[in-house]
Amino acid sequence: MFNIFKKALNKTKEAIQNVVGEKKEKIPKELLEEALIEADIDYELVEKILEKLPKEVSKEKLKKELLKIFETKEEKIKINDKPFIFLIIGVNGAGKTTTIAKLAYKFKNEGKSVVLGAADTFRAAAIEQLTKWAEILNVPIIKTKQGHDPAAVTFDTINAAKARGIDIALIDTAGRLHNKINLQNELKKIVNVAKKAYQNAPHKILLIIDATQGSSAINQAKVFNEIIGVDGIIITKLDGTAKGGALFSIVNELKLPIYFVGVGEKPEDLIEFNKEEFIDGILDGLYNE
Repeated sequence: MFNIFKKALNKTKEAIQNVVGEKKEKIPKELLEEALIEADIDYELVEKILEKLPKEVSKEKLKKELLKIFETKEEKIKINDKPFIFLIIGVNGAGKTTTIAKLAYKFKNEGKSVVLGAADTFRAAAIEQLTKWAEILNVPIIKTKQGHDPAAVTFDTINAAKARGIDIALIDTAGRLHNKINLQNELKKIVNVAKKAYQNAPHKILLIIDATQGSSAINQAKVFNEIIGVDGIIITKLDGTAKGGALFSIVNELKLPIYFVGVGEKPEDLIEFNKEEFIDGILDGLYNE
């Protein structure tokens, strides 16, 4: 797993290595500050990380400070109900639909049955894309036509999961942040209708964040968190960015766990987030073994 994180963080490591040069046993504080900012860690957070560290910083001491940022209440999802309902939210283009397919693939491989709900009825392309993935993965999908009520699709998906004895329901949603009022009303209605369909639903509201957006994704996350609340995060496209350090800023700001990380396009390219391996992957670009 560590090798996957190392590979996914290649661009981030290259960015910080350009600042630091050759790997070292200890790194001067000023140089380390520059490197961490280059990795897209927020300046104020960098100052907080470094404030108690000596002038020359060892790998062990920096790792200890970085680990403190990831002290969130829950680090793994426990599937403790049937059906277990996931509501997947995030802006268009963040990789929601592909991530839903990856989650479906993961749960199927664990022996669980899955149904998809195409409640992003704002874009016909979203329904088509999710339908293609349902065919590829051989899982059922509940859908309607573009423009129809997404809350109704949510209701039908949960009812189908209950009626068919399905373990997991993964429900897609629209993410048009440019019209916040519409999105706000729609998402609140979806959550209310989900509760009517099944009192425990949705069990987890997962926010998809595109790693290539870096720290700018924090503002998007805040909007979604204000609207309906978020239980955890999935980071996509980590392998395609030099801004891997933004994960520290995102977790520090939102106080939410990162559950999974997308590291490629294939269904299997979704890995459970491991804070130790992630931090080691970053530090691998700075320090000697």
